[in-house]
Amino acid sequence: MIARSLVSLSIGLLLGSPCLVAQVPDFRPVTEETLRNPAPGDWLNFRRTDDAWGYSPLDQINRDNVGQLQLAWSWAMDESGSQEATPLVYDGIMYLPNPHGIIQALDGATGDLIWEYRPEIDPDRPPRGIGAQKNIAIYGDKIFAATLDAHIIALDARTGEVAWDTETADASLGFKYTAGPIVVRGTVIAGITGCERYKEDVCFLAGLDAETGEEKWHTATIALPGEPGGDTWGDLQLEFRAGSDMWMTGSYDPEANLVYWGTSQAKPWARAVRGTDGDALYTNSTLAVDPDTGELVWYYQHLPGETNDMDDGFENILIDVGGQPSLFKMGKLAILWQINRETGEFIRATDLGLQNIVEVDPQTGVVTYVPEMIPQIGVEMEMCPSTSGFKSWRAMAYSPETNALYVPMTLNCEVATFGPIERVIGGGGTGPVRRRDIRHPDGADHLGELLALDIATGEPLWRHRTTTPINSAALTTGGGLVFVGDWDRYVYAYDAATGDVLWQTRLVTSVQGFPVTFEANGKQYVAVPAGVGGASWSNLIPRELIPEIKRPNHGNSIHVFALPDSN
Repeated sequence: MIARSLVSLSIGLLLGSPCLVAQVPDFRPVTEETLRNPAPGDWLNFRRTDDAWGYSPLDQINRDNVGQLQLAWSWAMDESGSQEATPLVYDGIMYLPNPHGIIQALDGATGDLIWEYRPEIDPDRPPRGIGAQKNIAIYGDKIFAATLDAHIIALDARTGEVAWDTETADASLGFKYTAGPIVVRGTVIAGITGCERYKEDVCFLAGLDAETGEEKWHTATIALPGEPGGDTWGDLQLEFRAGSDMWMTGSYDPEANLVYWGTSQAKPWARAVRGTDGDALYTNSTLAVDPDTGELVWYYQHLPGETNDMDDGFENILIDVGGQPSLFKMGKLAILWQINRETGEFIRATDLGLQNIVEVDPQTGVVTYVPEMIPQIGVEMEMCPSTSGFKSWRAMAYSPETNALYVPMTLNCEVATFGPIERVIGGGGTGPVRRRDIRHPDGADHLGELLALDIATGEPLWRHRTTTPINSAALTTGGGLVFVGDWDRYVYAYDAATGDVLWQTRLVTSVQGFPVTFEANGKQYVAVPAGVGGASWSNLIPRELIPEIKRPNHGNSIHVFALPDSN
Protein backbone atom coordinates (compact mmCIF):
# COMPACT_ATOMS: atom_id res chain seq x y z
CA MET A 1 0.00 0.00 0.00
CA ILE A 2 2.85 2.40 0.80
CA ALA A 3 4.54 1.66 -2.52
CA ARG A 4 1.29 2.29 -4.41
CA SER A 5 0.91 5.72 -2.75
CA LEU A 6 4.44 6.71 -3.69
CA VAL A 7 3.92 5.64 -7.30
CA SER A 8 0.66 7.57 -7.44
CA LEU A 9 2.40 10.68 -6.11
CA SER A 10 5.19 10.44 -8.69
CA ILE A 11 2.76 10.05 -11.61
CA GLY A 12 0.71 13.01 -10.39
CA LEU A 13 3.77 15.24 -10.19
CA LEU A 14 4.92 14.28 -13.69
CA LEU A 15 1.53 15.02 -15.19
CA GLY A 16 1.26 18.31 -13.34
CA SER A 17 -2.16 17.52 -11.89
CA PRO A 18 -3.77 17.35 -8.45
CA CYS A 19 -2.53 14.23 -6.68
CA LEU A 20 -4.46 12.29 -4.06
CA VAL A 21 -2.30 10.40 -1.59
CA ALA A 22 -5.01 10.03 1.02
CA GLN A 23 -7.81 12.19 2.32
CA VAL A 24 -8.39 14.12 5.51
CA PRO A 25 -10.26 11.78 7.89
CA ASP A 26 -13.43 12.83 9.71
CA PHE A 27 -13.39 16.32 8.21
CA ARG A 28 -15.91 18.69 9.82
CA PRO A 29 -17.05 21.60 7.62
CA VAL A 30 -15.98 25.03 8.88
CA THR A 31 -19.04 27.05 9.78
CA GLU A 32 -19.40 30.82 9.85
CA GLU A 33 -19.31 30.68 13.66
CA THR A 34 -16.17 28.52 13.64
CA LEU A 35 -14.42 30.91 11.27
CA ARG A 36 -15.36 33.96 13.30
CA ASN A 37 -14.37 32.30 16.62
CA PRO A 38 -11.70 29.67 15.93
CA ALA A 39 -10.76 27.11 18.56
CA PRO A 40 -7.57 28.05 20.47
CA GLY A 41 -5.59 25.28 18.80
CA ASP A 42 -6.58 26.23 15.23
CA TRP A 43 -5.16 28.87 12.85
CA LEU A 44 -8.08 29.48 10.50
CA ASN A 45 -7.37 32.91 9.02
CA PHE A 46 -4.39 34.73 7.56
CA ARG A 47 -3.48 36.15 11.00
CA ARG A 48 -5.52 33.50 12.84
CA THR A 49 -8.52 35.74 13.64
CA ASP A 50 -10.55 38.31 11.69
CA ASP A 51 -8.89 41.17 13.59
CA ALA A 52 -5.41 40.26 12.22
CA TRP A 53 -3.73 40.20 15.64
CA GLY A 54 -1.34 37.39 14.74
CA TYR A 55 -1.94 36.13 18.27
CA SER A 56 -2.71 32.66 19.64
CA PRO A 57 -3.95 32.07 23.21
CA LEU A 58 -2.03 28.78 23.42
CA ASP A 59 0.31 28.75 26.42
CA GLN A 60 1.68 25.21 26.65
CA ILE A 61 4.90 26.75 25.30
CA ASN A 62 5.71 29.72 27.55
CA ARG A 63 8.44 31.89 29.05
CA ASP A 64 9.52 29.16 31.45
CA ASN A 65 9.96 26.30 29.00
CA VAL A 66 10.48 27.82 25.54
CA GLY A 67 14.21 27.19 25.86
CA GLN A 68 13.46 23.47 25.52
CA LEU A 69 11.92 23.76 22.05
CA GLN A 70 13.20 21.21 19.57
CA LEU A 71 12.45 20.32 15.97
CA ALA A 72 9.44 18.01 15.69
CA TRP A 73 9.37 17.77 11.88
CA SER A 74 10.16 19.72 8.73
CA TRP A 75 8.90 19.71 5.17
CA ALA A 76 10.58 20.74 1.91
CA MET A 77 8.27 23.01 -0.07
CA ASP A 78 8.38 23.64 -3.81
CA GLU A 79 11.93 24.74 -4.49
CA SER A 80 11.65 27.56 -7.00
CA GLY A 81 9.70 30.75 -6.54
CA SER A 82 9.32 33.26 -3.73
CA GLN A 83 8.09 31.82 -0.43
CA GLU A 84 5.91 34.00 1.84
CA ALA A 85 3.52 31.38 3.17
CA THR A 86 1.00 31.37 5.99
CA PRO A 87 -0.06 27.82 6.92
CA LEU A 88 -3.67 27.24 7.94
CA VAL A 89 -4.34 24.62 10.62
CA TYR A 90 -7.73 23.04 11.33
CA ASP A 91 -8.33 20.02 13.56
CA GLY A 92 -4.62 19.21 13.52
CA ILE A 93 -4.30 19.30 9.71
CA MET A 94 -1.97 21.88 8.15
CA TYR A 95 -2.92 23.34 4.77
CA LEU A 96 0.27 24.80 3.31
CA PRO A 97 0.48 27.18 0.31
CA ASN A 98 3.67 26.78 -1.75
CA PRO A 99 5.17 28.72 -4.64
CA HIS A 100 3.79 27.82 -8.09
CA GLY A 101 0.24 27.67 -6.72
CA ILE A 102 0.82 24.32 -5.02
CA ILE A 103 -1.21 23.54 -1.89
CA GLN A 104 -0.55 20.61 0.42
CA ALA A 105 -2.39 19.06 3.34
CA LEU A 106 -0.06 17.70 6.04
CA ASP A 107 -0.59 15.94 9.35
CA GLY A 108 0.22 18.68 11.87
CA ALA A 109 1.75 16.26 14.38
CA THR A 110 3.97 14.27 12.02
CA GLY A 111 4.40 16.27 8.81
CA ASP A 112 3.11 13.37 6.71
CA LEU A 113 1.59 14.36 3.36
CA ILE A 114 -2.14 13.73 3.05
CA TRP A 115 -2.82 15.33 -0.33
CA GLU A 116 -1.26 17.77 -2.76
CA TYR A 117 -2.82 20.08 -5.32
CA ARG A 118 -0.44 20.94 -8.15
CA PRO A 119 -2.05 23.07 -10.87
CA GLU A 120 -1.86 21.91 -14.44
CA ILE A 121 0.50 23.85 -16.67
CA ASP A 122 -1.05 25.62 -19.66
CA PRO A 123 1.74 26.64 -22.08
CA ASP A 124 -0.49 29.36 -23.56
CA ARG A 125 -1.03 31.18 -20.26
CA PRO A 126 1.18 32.83 -17.67
CA PRO A 127 2.39 30.35 -15.04
CA ARG A 128 -0.02 29.96 -12.15
CA GLY A 129 2.30 30.43 -9.23
CA ILE A 130 5.89 31.58 -9.69
CA GLY A 131 5.10 34.49 -7.39
CA ALA A 132 4.43 34.26 -3.68
CA GLN A 133 1.25 32.76 -2.27
CA LYS A 134 0.92 34.55 1.07
CA ASN A 135 -2.26 32.92 2.34
CA ILE A 136 -5.21 30.67 1.62
CA ALA A 137 -8.64 30.50 3.24
CA ILE A 138 -10.97 27.80 4.54
CA TYR A 139 -14.77 27.68 4.80
CA GLY A 140 -17.33 24.90 4.61
CA ASP A 141 -15.57 21.93 3.07
CA LYS A 142 -13.31 23.98 0.80
CA ILE A 143 -9.87 25.57 0.68
CA PHE A 144 -9.73 28.82 -1.33
CA ALA A 145 -6.69 30.26 -3.09
CA ALA A 146 -5.91 33.12 -5.47
CA THR A 147 -3.45 32.49 -8.30
CA LEU A 148 -0.77 34.32 -10.21
CA ASP A 149 -2.87 34.13 -13.40
CA ALA A 150 -5.82 36.00 -11.85
CA HIS A 151 -8.00 33.04 -10.88
CA ILE A 152 -9.66 32.23 -7.56
CA ILE A 153 -10.00 28.50 -6.99
CA ALA A 154 -11.77 26.27 -4.49
CA LEU A 155 -10.42 22.84 -3.51
CA ASP A 156 -12.15 20.04 -1.63
CA ALA A 157 -10.51 20.26 1.81
CA ARG A 158 -10.71 16.48 2.19
CA THR A 159 -8.95 15.53 -1.05
CA GLY A 160 -7.48 18.58 -2.78
CA GLU A 161 -9.69 18.07 -5.83
CA VAL A 162 -10.82 21.22 -7.66
CA ALA A 163 -14.39 22.24 -6.77
CA TRP A 164 -14.46 25.38 -8.94
CA ASP A 165 -12.08 27.72 -10.75
CA THR A 166 -13.05 31.33 -11.61
CA GLU A 167 -11.03 33.72 -13.74
CA THR A 168 -11.55 37.23 -12.36
CA ALA A 169 -9.33 39.24 -14.75
CA ASP A 170 -7.20 38.92 -17.88
CA ALA A 171 -3.74 37.75 -16.83
CA SER A 172 -2.31 38.74 -20.22
CA LEU A 173 -2.78 42.37 -19.11
CA GLY A 174 -0.61 41.73 -16.04
CA PHE A 175 -3.34 41.09 -13.48
CA LYS A 176 -2.41 38.60 -10.76
CA TYR A 177 -2.91 37.75 -7.10
CA THR A 178 -0.03 37.80 -4.61
CA ALA A 179 -2.25 37.49 -1.52
CA GLY A 180 -5.08 35.09 -0.91
CA PRO A 181 -8.71 35.64 0.05
CA ILE A 182 -10.76 35.80 3.22
CA VAL A 183 -14.27 34.37 3.51
CA VAL A 184 -17.10 36.38 5.06
CA ARG A 185 -20.74 35.26 5.25
CA GLY A 186 -20.32 32.88 2.34
CA THR A 187 -18.42 35.35 0.15
CA VAL A 188 -14.80 34.77 -0.93
CA ILE A 189 -13.11 38.19 -1.09
CA ALA A 190 -9.71 38.93 -2.66
CA GLY A 191 -7.83 41.98 -3.92
CA ILE A 192 -5.83 41.89 -7.13
CA THR A 193 -2.38 43.21 -8.07
CA GLY A 194 -0.43 43.59 -11.30
CA CYS A 195 -1.81 47.06 -11.99
CA GLU A 196 1.38 48.98 -12.66
CA ARG A 197 1.18 48.89 -16.47
CA TYR A 198 -1.13 51.15 -18.47
CA LYS A 199 -4.28 49.37 -19.67
CA GLU A 200 -7.98 50.03 -20.08
CA ASP A 201 -8.80 48.51 -16.71
CA VAL A 202 -7.85 49.05 -13.06
CA CYS A 203 -7.26 47.15 -9.83
CA PHE A 204 -10.27 45.86 -7.93
CA LEU A 205 -11.60 43.97 -4.94
CA ALA A 206 -14.01 41.15 -5.82
CA GLY A 207 -16.46 38.96 -3.92
CA LEU A 208 -17.35 35.45 -5.16
CA ASP A 209 -19.96 32.97 -3.99
CA ALA A 210 -18.12 30.40 -1.87
CA GLU A 211 -20.26 27.52 -3.10
CA THR A 212 -20.27 28.20 -6.83
CA GLY A 213 -17.43 30.63 -7.59
CA GLU A 214 -19.84 33.06 -9.27
CA GLU A 215 -18.77 36.69 -8.95
CA LYS A 216 -21.18 38.64 -6.72
CA TRP A 217 -19.55 42.06 -6.86
CA HIS A 218 -16.52 43.90 -8.24
CA THR A 219 -15.25 47.17 -6.73
CA ALA A 220 -12.57 49.30 -8.41
CA THR A 221 -9.80 50.62 -6.16
CA ILE A 222 -9.04 53.58 -8.42
CA ALA A 223 -11.51 56.45 -8.67
CA LEU A 224 -12.85 56.44 -12.22
CA PRO A 225 -13.36 59.52 -14.41
CA GLY A 226 -16.74 61.12 -13.75
CA GLU A 227 -17.21 59.26 -10.44
CA PRO A 228 -16.61 60.48 -6.85
CA GLY A 229 -12.89 61.11 -6.41
CA GLY A 230 -12.24 60.83 -10.13
CA ASP A 231 -11.00 64.41 -10.35
CA THR A 232 -8.15 63.64 -7.90
CA TRP A 233 -6.28 62.16 -10.89
CA GLY A 234 -6.57 65.41 -12.83
CA ASP A 235 -7.35 64.94 -16.50
CA LEU A 236 -5.59 61.55 -16.81
CA GLN A 237 -7.60 59.11 -18.89
CA LEU A 238 -8.69 55.85 -17.27
CA GLU A 239 -5.98 53.82 -19.00
CA PHE A 240 -3.26 56.00 -17.44
CA ARG A 241 -4.55 55.62 -13.87
CA ALA A 242 -2.39 52.81 -12.54
CA GLY A 243 -1.56 51.28 -9.17
CA SER A 244 -3.74 50.84 -6.06
CA ASP A 245 -2.76 47.16 -5.93
CA MET A 246 -3.58 45.08 -2.86
CA TRP A 247 -0.46 43.24 -1.65
CA MET A 248 -2.04 41.70 1.45
CA THR A 249 -5.39 40.29 2.38
CA GLY A 250 -8.02 42.03 4.48
CA SER A 251 -9.50 42.01 7.98
CA TYR A 252 -13.13 41.79 9.08
CA ASP A 253 -15.25 43.31 11.85
CA PRO A 254 -18.40 41.17 12.29
CA GLU A 255 -20.16 43.80 14.43
CA ALA A 256 -19.73 46.55 11.85
CA ASN A 257 -19.96 43.99 9.01
CA LEU A 258 -17.08 45.66 7.21
CA VAL A 259 -13.98 44.25 5.57
CA TYR A 260 -10.83 46.38 5.50
CA TRP A 261 -8.29 46.34 2.69
CA GLY A 262 -5.14 48.37 2.14
CA THR A 263 -4.19 49.74 -1.29
CA SER A 264 -0.72 50.52 -2.59
CA GLN A 265 0.70 53.65 -4.14
CA ALA A 266 -0.16 55.10 -7.53
CA LYS A 267 2.03 54.07 -10.48
CA PRO A 268 4.47 55.19 -11.68
CA TRP A 269 5.74 56.08 -8.23
CA ALA A 270 6.74 59.74 -8.70
CA ARG A 271 4.09 62.39 -9.34
CA ALA A 272 6.35 64.09 -11.87
CA VAL A 273 6.56 60.84 -13.82
CA ARG A 274 2.90 59.82 -13.74
CA GLY A 275 1.53 63.34 -14.31
CA THR A 276 -0.70 63.90 -11.27
CA ASP A 277 -0.90 66.76 -8.77
CA GLY A 278 -3.91 65.60 -6.76
CA ASP A 279 -4.58 62.87 -4.21
CA ALA A 280 -4.98 60.04 -6.77
CA LEU A 281 -7.77 58.22 -4.93
CA TYR A 282 -8.06 55.47 -3.75
CA THR A 283 -4.34 54.75 -3.68
CA ASN A 284 -2.42 54.44 -0.40
CA SER A 285 -5.68 54.08 1.46
CA THR A 286 -7.53 51.85 3.85
CA LEU A 287 -10.88 50.89 2.33
CA ALA A 288 -13.90 49.78 4.40
CA VAL A 289 -16.20 47.70 2.21
CA ASP A 290 -19.55 46.00 2.77
CA PRO A 291 -18.78 42.27 2.25
CA ASP A 292 -22.30 41.53 0.98
CA THR A 293 -22.47 44.18 -1.74
CA GLY A 294 -18.95 45.50 -2.35
CA GLU A 295 -20.08 49.04 -1.50
CA LEU A 296 -17.26 51.35 -0.40
CA VAL A 297 -18.51 52.58 3.00
CA TRP A 298 -15.53 54.76 3.87
CA TYR A 299 -11.88 55.26 3.01
CA TYR A 300 -8.91 56.87 4.70
CA GLN A 301 -6.00 57.97 2.52
CA HIS A 302 -2.79 57.87 4.52
CA LEU A 303 -0.49 59.62 2.02
CA PRO A 304 -2.45 61.71 -0.49
CA GLY A 305 -0.65 61.98 -3.81
CA GLU A 306 2.15 59.68 -2.63
CA THR A 307 5.32 60.17 -4.67
CA ASN A 308 8.23 58.08 -3.25
CA ASP A 309 6.89 54.48 -3.28
CA MET A 310 5.96 54.71 0.40
CA ASP A 311 2.78 52.67 0.32
CA ASP A 312 0.54 51.71 3.24
CA GLY A 313 -1.02 48.62 1.69
CA PHE A 314 -0.31 46.22 4.53
CA GLU A 315 -2.25 44.49 7.31
CA ASN A 316 -5.12 46.15 9.19
CA ILE A 317 -5.16 45.29 12.90
CA LEU A 318 -8.47 45.79 14.71
CA ILE A 319 -8.24 46.66 18.41
CA ASP A 320 -10.60 48.44 20.78
CA VAL A 321 -8.72 51.14 22.67
CA GLY A 322 -10.35 53.17 25.44
CA GLY A 323 -13.79 52.32 24.10
CA GLN A 324 -12.85 53.33 20.55
CA PRO A 325 -13.21 50.66 17.84
CA SER A 326 -9.84 51.24 16.18
CA LEU A 327 -7.89 50.09 13.15
CA PHE A 328 -4.09 50.22 13.31
CA LYS A 329 -1.93 50.39 10.19
CA MET A 330 1.76 50.96 9.54
CA GLY A 331 3.33 51.48 6.12
CA LYS A 332 6.81 51.90 4.77
CA LEU A 333 7.40 55.23 6.54
CA ALA A 334 6.97 53.63 10.00
CA ILE A 335 4.08 55.93 10.87
CA LEU A 336 1.51 54.12 13.02
CA TRP A 337 -2.02 55.18 12.07
CA GLN A 338 -5.02 54.76 14.36
CA ILE A 339 -8.39 55.11 12.60
CA ASN A 340 -11.94 54.65 13.89
CA ARG A 341 -12.87 51.47 12.05
CA GLU A 342 -16.61 52.17 12.12
CA THR A 343 -16.47 55.68 10.69
CA GLY A 344 -13.04 56.06 9.09
CA GLU A 345 -12.30 59.10 11.24
CA PHE A 346 -8.68 59.84 12.11
CA ILE A 347 -7.66 59.26 15.75
CA ARG A 348 -3.88 59.48 15.95
CA ALA A 349 -0.63 59.23 13.97
CA THR A 350 2.63 58.21 15.62
CA ASP A 351 5.77 58.86 13.58
CA LEU A 352 8.64 56.69 14.85
CA GLY A 353 11.05 59.41 13.73
CA LEU A 354 13.07 57.38 11.24
CA GLN A 355 11.84 58.88 7.94
CA ASN A 356 12.77 62.20 6.31
CA ILE A 357 10.12 62.42 3.56
CA VAL A 358 6.99 63.90 5.18
CA GLU A 359 5.79 65.74 8.24
CA VAL A 360 2.60 64.44 9.83
CA ASP A 361 0.48 66.26 12.40
CA PRO A 362 -0.15 63.70 15.17
CA GLN A 363 -3.46 65.37 16.10
CA THR A 364 -4.99 65.85 12.65
CA GLY A 365 -3.16 63.34 10.47
CA VAL A 366 -2.43 66.02 7.86
CA VAL A 367 0.63 65.03 5.83
CA THR A 368 2.98 67.61 4.32
CA TYR A 369 5.83 66.58 2.05
CA VAL A 370 9.29 67.97 2.74
CA PRO A 371 9.78 69.98 -0.50
CA GLU A 372 13.19 68.57 -1.39
CA MET A 373 11.84 65.04 -0.88
CA ILE A 374 9.40 65.32 -3.79
CA PRO A 375 11.20 63.54 -6.65
CA GLN A 376 12.00 65.41 -9.84
CA ILE A 377 12.91 63.56 -13.01
CA GLY A 378 16.66 63.02 -13.25
CA VAL A 379 17.47 64.70 -9.91
CA GLU A 380 19.34 62.62 -7.31
CA MET A 381 17.92 62.59 -3.79
CA GLU A 382 18.67 60.81 -0.52
CA MET A 383 15.58 59.49 1.21
CA CYS A 384 14.88 57.43 4.30
CA PRO A 385 13.64 54.77 4.04
CA SER A 386 14.58 53.26 0.71
CA THR A 387 11.78 52.08 -1.54
CA SER A 388 11.87 48.83 0.46
CA GLY A 389 10.40 50.70 3.44
CA PHE A 390 11.08 50.40 7.16
CA LYS A 391 7.96 48.21 7.35
CA SER A 392 6.63 45.90 4.64
CA TRP A 393 4.51 42.77 4.24
CA ARG A 394 6.24 41.21 7.27
CA ALA A 395 3.17 41.69 9.43
CA MET A 396 3.24 43.09 12.94
CA ALA A 397 1.41 41.23 15.72
CA TYR A 398 -0.55 42.34 18.79
CA SER A 399 -0.56 40.86 22.28
CA PRO A 400 -3.56 41.60 24.54
CA GLU A 401 -1.43 40.68 27.55
CA THR A 402 1.11 43.47 27.04
CA ASN A 403 -1.21 45.75 25.02
CA ALA A 404 1.63 46.10 22.54
CA LEU A 405 2.31 45.77 18.84
CA TYR A 406 5.45 43.94 17.69
CA VAL A 407 6.80 45.37 14.44
CA PRO A 408 9.38 43.65 12.18
CA MET A 409 11.55 46.32 10.54
CA THR A 410 14.61 47.00 8.46
CA LEU A 411 16.68 50.17 8.80
CA ASN A 412 17.98 51.63 5.54
CA CYS A 413 17.94 54.64 3.24
CA GLU A 414 18.44 55.15 -0.49
CA VAL A 415 20.11 57.46 -2.95
CA ALA A 416 17.52 57.57 -5.73
CA THR A 417 17.12 59.14 -9.15
CA PHE A 418 13.68 58.85 -10.76
CA GLY A 419 13.53 58.65 -14.56
CA PRO A 420 10.89 59.32 -17.23
CA ILE A 421 8.44 56.90 -18.82
CA GLU A 422 6.54 56.81 -22.08
CA ARG A 423 2.80 57.22 -21.53
CA VAL A 424 1.42 54.58 -23.89
CA ILE A 425 -0.81 51.53 -23.43
CA GLY A 426 1.39 48.74 -22.10
CA GLY A 427 3.91 51.24 -20.75
CA GLY A 428 4.09 52.75 -17.29
CA GLY A 429 5.39 50.56 -14.53
CA THR A 430 6.75 51.39 -11.12
CA GLY A 431 9.71 53.66 -11.67
CA PRO A 432 11.99 53.84 -13.32
CA VAL A 433 14.34 54.64 -10.47
CA ARG A 434 18.09 54.23 -10.16
CA ARG A 435 18.76 53.35 -6.54
CA ARG A 436 21.71 52.80 -4.25
CA ASP A 437 20.92 51.47 -0.78
CA ILE A 438 22.71 52.96 2.22
CA ARG A 439 22.49 52.36 5.96
CA HIS A 440 20.17 54.40 8.14
CA PRO A 441 22.15 56.81 10.36
CA ASP A 442 20.37 55.50 13.48
CA GLY A 443 20.99 51.85 12.62
CA ALA A 444 24.75 51.68 13.23
CA ASP A 445 25.74 48.13 12.23
CA HIS A 446 22.19 46.82 12.37
CA LEU A 447 19.74 46.49 9.50
CA GLY A 448 17.01 44.64 11.41
CA GLU A 449 14.82 45.59 14.35
CA LEU A 450 11.89 44.05 16.19
CA LEU A 451 10.12 46.94 17.91
CA ALA A 452 7.55 46.64 20.70
CA LEU A 453 5.11 49.60 20.76
CA ASP A 454 2.65 50.43 23.53
CA ILE A 455 -0.73 50.63 21.81
CA ALA A 456 -2.13 53.25 24.19
CA THR A 457 0.73 55.74 23.85
CA GLY A 458 2.60 54.75 20.70
CA GLU A 459 5.80 54.76 22.75
CA PRO A 460 8.47 52.06 22.28
CA LEU A 461 8.60 49.47 25.07
CA TRP A 462 11.71 47.71 23.82
CA ARG A 463 13.63 46.96 20.64
CA HIS A 464 15.96 44.18 19.57
CA ARG A 465 18.28 44.86 16.67
CA THR A 466 19.91 42.32 14.37
CA THR A 467 22.70 42.54 11.81
CA THR A 468 20.39 41.48 8.98
CA PRO A 469 16.77 42.50 8.27
CA ILE A 470 13.97 40.98 10.33
CA ASN A 471 12.51 38.90 7.55
CA SER A 472 9.31 37.27 8.82
CA ALA A 473 6.01 38.35 10.28
CA ALA A 474 5.69 38.42 14.07
CA LEU A 475 3.73 35.84 16.09
CA THR A 476 2.50 36.44 19.67
CA THR A 477 1.17 33.80 22.06
CA GLY A 478 -0.64 33.37 25.37
CA GLY A 479 2.61 32.01 26.76
CA GLY A 480 4.00 35.56 26.85
CA LEU A 481 6.15 35.04 23.76
CA VAL A 482 6.95 36.73 20.45
CA PHE A 483 8.40 34.70 17.59
CA VAL A 484 10.14 36.24 14.59
CA GLY A 485 13.07 35.45 12.28
CA ASP A 486 15.80 37.25 10.35
CA TRP A 487 17.55 37.07 6.98
CA ASP A 488 20.56 35.36 8.55
CA ARG A 489 18.44 32.22 9.22
CA TYR A 490 17.82 32.80 12.95
CA VAL A 491 14.45 32.22 14.64
CA TYR A 492 13.98 34.04 17.95
CA ALA A 493 11.53 33.63 20.81
CA TYR A 494 11.33 36.80 22.92
CA ASP A 495 9.76 37.55 26.25
CA ALA A 496 6.91 39.79 25.08
CA ALA A 497 7.17 41.98 28.18
CA THR A 498 10.93 42.52 28.36
CA GLY A 499 12.37 41.75 24.93
CA ASP A 500 14.77 39.17 26.36
CA VAL A 501 15.73 36.46 23.85
CA LEU A 502 14.65 33.21 25.51
CA TRP A 503 15.40 30.81 22.64
CA GLN A 504 16.91 30.85 19.19
CA THR A 505 17.81 28.41 16.47
CA ARG A 506 18.92 28.53 12.84
CA LEU A 507 17.15 27.26 9.74
CA VAL A 508 18.32 26.17 6.28
CA THR A 509 17.87 29.62 4.74
CA SER A 510 16.22 32.94 5.66
CA VAL A 511 13.24 32.85 7.96
CA GLN A 512 10.50 34.14 5.68
CA GLY A 513 6.73 34.15 5.66
CA PHE A 514 4.27 34.01 8.53
CA PRO A 515 5.01 31.83 11.59
CA VAL A 516 1.98 30.25 13.26
CA THR A 517 1.29 28.12 16.32
CA PHE A 518 -1.32 25.39 16.63
CA GLU A 519 -2.36 22.30 18.53
CA ALA A 520 -2.43 18.69 17.27
CA ASN A 521 -3.29 15.71 19.46
CA GLY A 522 -3.24 17.97 22.52
CA LYS A 523 0.28 19.29 21.87
CA GLN A 524 1.31 22.81 20.90
CA TYR A 525 3.56 23.34 17.89
CA VAL A 526 5.24 26.41 16.38
CA ALA A 527 5.61 26.37 12.58
CA VAL A 528 8.21 28.64 10.98
CA PRO A 529 8.59 28.96 7.19
CA ALA A 530 11.97 29.51 5.55
CA GLY A 531 12.60 30.51 1.98
CA VAL A 532 13.88 32.78 -0.73
CA GLY A 533 12.54 35.76 -2.66
CA GLY A 534 10.87 38.44 -0.58
CA ALA A 535 11.71 41.56 -2.62
CA SER A 536 14.47 44.02 -1.76
CA TRP A 537 14.58 43.27 1.99
CA SER A 538 15.87 39.85 1.02
CA ASN A 539 17.44 40.37 -2.38
CA LEU A 540 18.97 43.83 -2.77
CA ILE A 541 19.70 45.25 0.68
CA PRO A 542 21.68 42.34 2.18
CA ARG A 543 23.66 41.90 -1.03
CA GLU A 544 24.60 45.60 -1.12
CA LEU A 545 25.09 46.40 2.57
CA ILE A 546 26.23 43.11 4.16
CA PRO A 547 27.84 41.15 1.31
CA GLU A 548 30.01 39.24 3.79
CA ILE A 549 26.92 37.43 5.13
CA LYS A 550 25.60 34.74 2.82
CA ARG A 551 22.43 32.67 2.70
CA PRO A 552 21.54 29.72 0.50
CA ASN A 553 19.46 30.80 -2.47
CA HIS A 554 17.24 27.75 -2.14
CA GLY A 555 15.58 25.85 0.67
CA ASN A 556 11.87 26.75 0.69
CA SER A 557 10.62 24.76 3.65
CA ILE A 558 8.66 24.77 6.88
CA HIS A 559 10.07 23.81 10.29
CA VAL A 560 7.80 22.77 13.13
CA PHE A 561 8.96 22.91 16.76
CA ALA A 562 7.55 21.50 20.00
CA LEU A 563 8.54 20.76 23.58
CA PRO A 564 10.05 17.33 24.21
CA ASP A 565 7.64 14.63 25.34
CA SER A 566 7.59 14.27 29.12
CA ASN A 567 8.54 10.89 30.54
